[in-house]
Amino acid sequence: MLEKIKESAQFLIDQLHIFPKIGIVLGSGLGGLVDHLEVIKEIPYSEIPNFPVSTVKGHRGSLVFGKMNQTDVVVMSGRFHYYEGYTMKEVTFPFHVLKEIGIEKLILSNAAGGMNPTFKVGDIMVIRDHINMMGNNPLLGPNDDRLGARFQEMSEAYSKKWIKLAHQTAHNLNIHLQEGVYVGVSGPCFETPAEYKAFHILGGDAVGMSTVPETIVARYRGMEVFALSVITDLGVVGVVEKVSHEEVLKAANEAGPKMVRLVYEMLPQL
Repeated sequence: MLEKIKESAQFLIDQLHIFPKIGIVLGSGLGGLVDHLEVIKEIPYSEIPNFPVSTVKGHRGSLVFGKMNQTDVVVMSGRFHYYEGYTMKEVTFPFHVLKEIGIEKLILSNAAGGMNPTFKVGDIMVIRDHINMMGNNPLLGPNDDRLGARFQEMSEAYSKKWIKLAHQTAHNLNIHLQEGVYVGVSGPCFETPAEYKAFHILGGDAVGMSTVPETIVARYRGMEVFALSVITDLGVVGVVEKVSHEEVLKAANEAGPKMVRLVYEMLPQL
């Protein structure tokens, strides 16, 4: 796999004039952040050797290099999901490539269902920790020691320093910021009421279909990770709502500007 990673990375390096240290992944309905980016180079996934291509509505499908609030960044506009039929290796391949081109810090965003009874639709939750309920792990199989350690330490999957900064920044911006544990599931079904209840009993505050494998590989490759969820629907006991992907996108688009403001203001301090 290392050869394919290096091939993809070299393809990007040959086209770049800036080499950011920060990568940002945009989830469902959160593509508005690109509008605040001074775009220097946009490369569709379809042009990058060995890259998968996103099949999900609401995902743009390109790497966008540029400046945001005086900070060089690369934005993954669209991600890959296990439920699309990709293997875990394919889902997380881009993060190996990001590491090879110099990314040291990763900001993840997603749309998630809220299970904490204090949450409401439109809230932003900073992810403190996660529970992997996907039934798989991107590090399964033979390990290449050139990429990372066989047994990855995960006691601080999400940077405590960044979480503290997020709360301080949100306070300054008068944005109400929740904090909690994200449960990663395979999807593509939304959860049953019993599943929502079980995941909350296990310690989950929000549930979604991404982020967990990305975080695992980012930590495996030595990147710091910070992640945010926009709460797009509720799975609170007694308040489980029927939901569709279109409704998730609508709620994410409405709450997106708050997340954009928060990330925008945090960037120079990272």
